[in-house]
Amino acid sequence: MGIVDLILNIAGLLLWLNWRSIRFDPLNKRLPSTLMGTLRPASPSNLRRWHFLILIVGLLFLRAVIYRWLGAATGTTTCYLDFGATSPGFRHDNFIQAMAFSFFSFARALGILYIGLLFFSILAGPQPISGLIKIPLGRVSDWPRWLKILLPFVTTAIFWWSASWILEKLPPQLATSPAQKFQGAMVVGLSSYLVWKIPACGTLALYLLSSYIYFGRHPIWNYIDVTAQTLLRPIKSIPLRVGRVDFAPVLAMAVLFFLFEAAERALVWMYAHRLF
Repeated sequence: MGIVDLILNIAGLLLWLNWRSIRFDPLNKRLPSTLMGTLRPASPSNLRRWHFLILIVGLLFLRAVIYRWLGAATGTTTCYLDFGATSPGFRHDNFIQAMAFSFFSFARALGILYIGLLFFSILAGPQPISGLIKIPLGRVSDWPRWLKILLPFVTTAIFWWSASWILEKLPPQLATSPAQKFQGAMVVGLSSYLVWKIPACGTLALYLLSSYIYFGRHPIWNYIDVTAQTLLRPIKSIPLRVGRVDFAPVLAMAVLFFLFEAAERALVWMYAHRLF
């Protein structure tokens, strides 16, 4: 079930990214040629932006049907979604709950994608990769850095506060008071920053790998090098190089894993007890 959900989420995200980037299609006569032209077919497409939104809605509905069928076939009645501080469950033998699982799973995947893009936007790496990151973010990429740092918390908290009113209607979720919903939204909002562990550690791992293996002169490797150097700036003064071996990325990844793991445990406890 988890693999099927991952594949369908990737399909949905690709549709969403196409919806966000189709206006940059160089085949559109209103716009000049861009780097996206290298990612487009030579023949013009009849698809319009709203077509992708219809496809996404259709995919969400089809997912619910697939989940209910797979649940019956595998005997899996309940599946859980990890939102950092909490993991609500959804029964797949009920179409309404299967539909809710389909929506929340895609919303979670979309949130992870955009929080990750915000991470790279905040670090402001070199072009042309930085320009590609700007396409799905739109005007948000030009916002002040402090506002982009706050954005994951604010949007996730609002989303979870709204979702909590729906989730409590789906058994076996327990009803909570408005104050508990607000507190839970604050904790889940803080949990959104846990997503940054993925791009941070992934960038450092690729930087470490590229330090010893030459992968060519593609712009992505220059972007990874500059971004990793920004992440390593806090420990730059610590002598961690032994001969040709640089242990700074290893130490940084270890510290990040420890901090994120400790933060996740603390947030899970805070959500369970609704305490600050």
